[in-house]
Amino acid sequence: MTAPVRTAAVGAAEAALRQARIGPQPTIGVDLEDFAGSGPYSPARRAQSTFYYEQRWERGGKRDARTAVARSEVGLTRQRAMLRALDMLSEVQIAWVEAQAAEAMARIADERLQLARRLEAETGRRVSRALDPLFSAERARAATALARVDHERATAASRAAHAVLAAYLQIAAVDLDAADFVAPALAAPVDRAPDLALLEAEKDAAGQKVDLEKAQARTDPTVRAGVRHFGQGNDVAVIVGGSIPLGGQRASRGNIERAEAERRAAEAEIAVATAKRQREIDRLTADRAAILRQIAGADAEVTPRAERAVRLVRDGFNRGGTAFTFLEVAEAQRAVIDARLRRIDLLRSYHLDGARLDRLTGRHLPLITSEETR
Repeated sequence: MTAPVRTAAVGAAEAALRQARIGPQPTIGVDLEDFAGSGPYSPARRAQSTFYYEQRWERGGKRDARTAVARSEVGLTRQRAMLRALDMLSEVQIAWVEAQAAEAMARIADERLQLARRLEAETGRRVSRALDPLFSAERARAATALARVDHERATAASRAAHAVLAAYLQIAAVDLDAADFVAPALAAPVDRAPDLALLEAEKDAAGQKVDLEKAQARTDPTVRAGVRHFGQGNDVAVIVGGSIPLGGQRASRGNIERAEAERRAAEAEIAVATAKRQREIDRLTADRAAILRQIAGADAEVTPRAERAVRLVRDGFNRGGTAFTFLEVAEAQRAVIDARLRRIDLLRSYHLDGARLDRLTGRHLPLITSEETR
């Protein structure tokens, strides 16, 4: 929800609150009797006219209960607007992660293409010296073609991810720094529980509606006072009257029971949502910790060993002997590329889980509140 939409929604709720403070308005009216008819009532001079003032008197605290419900709706509107803003920030955060991951993938695809071209040239020289069979050159050319296709696909995916992020940020283009795409150490999240705050507000609003329905069960009397003019004799007289509906408690019993059931449902939903939310937070926290361990293990063992294997194989390949062929070099390089791609995939999962965790805990709530207070 954008700021203008939030402002309009809250403004509508506040207008409803102002309206709820207004009580029943008085009524004025005129009654004409016996001004037309048959027999003795045909002359207009026998008509009677009554001018009256009528007022309904609210009982049972209806206005206070109505105002409390409207005030709770204002709070609910603010909470819902805040959650929608958090959803939008979460979408932007996810778009940033996808753009960073896509750019990193494109860089690795470019590196893979350069390595394939280099290996193709070296294999061609070895074939010309009869150190490798002719089909090795064809394999190298096929590997280069495949790397070129992968590079084009990764570049297109990166451009698309950048465009999505730029659209969210409402700018022409985004410039991302690869140094930002790292896995920081886990920190204990500051849990503001925005979704539970909304459920609590809904429960409180349901309680206010129970009070309103109970107040509505109290019937409101209506009093009337006026002046009657008699056409025959030109006399006037004062009149008073009143009325009150019957069966208010019986007629409102169903509404009261419905409101109480909605309040109980809101209380039960809080308990269910609290447990579900905590399970999700625990799962995301555990998954992120496991990803950090995998990244640390890969950085310490897998990637260094794969890079050392490439150096050893290439040294033997470049010396011109027949002990190392195109296949050994290609496999060694593929192991390094796969390790780097795996690391990017782990980083992507780490940050996507972080975006979900930030949304659940309301990490970005201060950004929203500071924006609203400007």
